[in-house]
Amino acid sequence: MASIGREGKRGERKRIMFRDESGKQCTLRLGECSERAAQSALAGFERVLEADRLGTAIHPDGVRWLEGIDDRLYARVARLGLVEPRKSAEAVTLGTLVERFFAASSVKPSTRAAYKQATGSLRAHLGEQIPLASITTADADGWRKAIADSGLAPATVAKRVHIARAVFKRAVRWGLIPVSPFADLRAGSQSNPDRSHYVPIESVRAILAACPDDHWRAIVVLSRFAGLRCPSEIVRLRWTDVNWERGRLTVRSPKTAALEGHAVRVVPIAPELEPILLSLFSDAKPGEEYVAPRLRDAGANLRTHFGRIIAKAGEKPWPRLFHNMRASCATDWVERFPAHVVAGWLGHSPMIAAQHYLQTRDAHFDAATGKGAAATNPATHARLSDPTESEPETQNPRKSRDLVGVGVVCDAVESRQMGAEGFEPPKAMPADLQSAPFGHLGTRPIWRGV
Repeated sequence: MASIGREGKRGERKRIMFRDESGKQCTLRLGECSERAAQSALAGFERVLEADRLGTAIHPDGVRWLEGIDDRLYARVARLGLVEPRKSAEAVTLGTLVERFFAASSVKPSTRAAYKQATGSLRAHLGEQIPLASITTADADGWRKAIADSGLAPATVAKRVHIARAVFKRAVRWGLIPVSPFADLRAGSQSNPDRSHYVPIESVRAILAACPDDHWRAIVVLSRFAGLRCPSEIVRLRWTDVNWERGRLTVRSPKTAALEGHAVRVVPIAPELEPILLSLFSDAKPGEEYVAPRLRDAGANLRTHFGRIIAKAGEKPWPRLFHNMRASCATDWVERFPAHVVAGWLGHSPMIAAQHYLQTRDAHFDAATGKGAAATNPATHARLSDPTESEPETQNPRKSRDLVGVGVVCDAVESRQMGAEGFEPPKAMPADLQSAPFGHLGTRPIWRGV
């Protein structure tokens, strides 16, 4: 039988004492530990002694104890001849782990790029050849401090910490290390309110007027009034995804495709969007499948070109150009519709919407205090309609389809017999729609004339 021995003035250092088969006194030093930890180690070690004496497999309690101890203590047990030396963890370096992690990951190119940035900083700080077994929680804390002090935004630091956790969690699952030194590392929030910006309707009017063609107008309104991610969701939008009769778009999202039930969602076709889609549909080449075929050019630099359009419109470019268009759409929607409805249209949970998309605007403060020019419900301004229009929308919903300031850039729509009372088609079907489907996989706008 083995027993606990104590050293030091207060017995803070513990050791396990036992006799081998020849009767020789042997010792396994545990170092400084509590009485409870020493008794737990004694129970596990006795299972190892029992298996060695009887020549049987180690009891599961003994196996769990061996898996949980660090490499230094395990090496002491191995030197006693009771177990084989632990080789796997000592042989694997950080560089090897990162390579295996990438080989086992099936993610989008943008996610892979984020992985490379995070693992690159790990390699630079800890070293390519450092053994996994020697990486401590202090090393993890030091790495986090280093990337935070390098000037990275808090959201970027949080992102890299989450990735580092995932890498070392995979190492634990593969049995390369018993516990992850990054498991309890504080990440922080990945949201960055300093880069949030609400894109007002007045700015959208000016930007649409500055757009060179309907393709760019479609990109703007699909981002701003349908909440589509650009370019990943807009580039996949097909004409067969447009339900003209019910006013809905079917959106396919590669970002959420791996989540059950989130690969496809349906969003409303806003009055600001419909005339531009109609114009694009009328001008599309026979057999054209995609709504925005120009986006399928991998070499297109959308961000740079959009920045030039914004500057031409006399507006100042804002951070995260396309993300904030989608976020502005979410902010308008949540003021008019229930949160769960908006979350469904955006393709994520209400919590994610609140954390990354919804914004507090000056109009909210004005409405609450009764001061300022926008001291009314901000949702009433979420249209491109003429603010001087006297007829209530409830009497004639089609009135909301007037795009003041946009008609000048939608010549293709205006020239197709769109009446002055709005984008309501005239009683006689226009000749261009009679010639549909233009080869668009058999699709065409549903005629809603009276």
